[in-house]
Amino acid sequence: MPKAVRFHKLGGPEVLQIEDVAARHPEMGEVAIDVAAVGLNRAESMYYRGNYSQKPEFPSGLGYEVVGTVTAVGEGVDASLIGKRIGTIPIFSMNRYPVLSEKAVVPAEAVAEFPPSLSSIEGASVWMQYPTAYGALVEFAKVGPGDMVLLTAATSSVGLAAIQIVKAQGAISIATTRTSAKKQVLLDLGADHVIANQEEDLPARVHEITGGKLARVAFDAIGGSYIDTLAQAVAPEGTIYLYGLLSEEANSYPVSAFFKCISLTGYMMHQMNRPERFDRMKRYVYERLANGSFKPRVDRTFPFEQVADAYRYLESNQQVGKVVIAI
Repeated sequence: MPKAVRFHKLGGPEVLQIEDVAARHPEMGEVAIDVAAVGLNRAESMYYRGNYSQKPEFPSGLGYEVVGTVTAVGEGVDASLIGKRIGTIPIFSMNRYPVLSEKAVVPAEAVAEFPPSLSSIEGASVWMQYPTAYGALVEFAKVGPGDMVLLTAATSSVGLAAIQIVKAQGAISIATTRTSAKKQVLLDLGADHVIANQEEDLPARVHEITGGKLARVAFDAIGGSYIDTLAQAVAPEGTIYLYGLLSEEANSYPVSAFFKCISLTGYMMHQMNRPERFDRMKRYVYERLANGSFKPRVDRTFPFEQVADAYRYLESNQQVGKVVIAI
């Protein structure tokens, strides 16, 4: 029987266990995968703590983003997928399709290939981060040449993908990180400007960087009262795309945003789950991975047996880029 990560109660990484779980055969519209690597995300951390948009059903598995080889397909799925190395795009429920396992079953619509030049470890660092940033910045904000784009939590895998996408769109990235310790690595990874928001006055620095124009778009993973600080750094009639809730504070529409007519927009990956958007996103990401303009950064790889340690590391905020588990 294949081994899988499961948990039987809410809590921190300590609730995660590796258990034997019966393999499931793919049903209509599904594919089975031999898993090679799993990319970790904040969504799973929120999920096992009970803070995610969907509540776990016990005993629960977890995991969104894997790379592996297709071993079987269900009815209605192209059999030519068998034998191909694919990654998963997180547009499915972890209750129905947990993938942090030696073998997984996922919807066929959620699989995507990636260039053969990428390793499986790198491939597990693609289909959460780039689509998340693409959807908000390209599909909805339509970021283009000369735009000033403010990116919070920039050392996360999504933050690094956003830096690359802003550059690909000809825009200017203003990345934020908590302290100056990670400023240089963000500059080395392509950020045009970096602000240490615990050491510097964010609105004042954005005003200085933009010559008083401020940022047209902010892409924020934090939320809470920090939205008010961001709003002070965003231009009138600009937009803040809130894609994460790292802050545990309540979110509200700040006065500073109201008087500047700034839009505060929630963004989630499922908004890309429309055929025309989904196809555009996959082409956009694949082409730039293939030509080398997008390069996923893996911070650290853990063995499967150290899954709890891997999530503890993810929650520590020490990483710059992706944390991956090798199966």
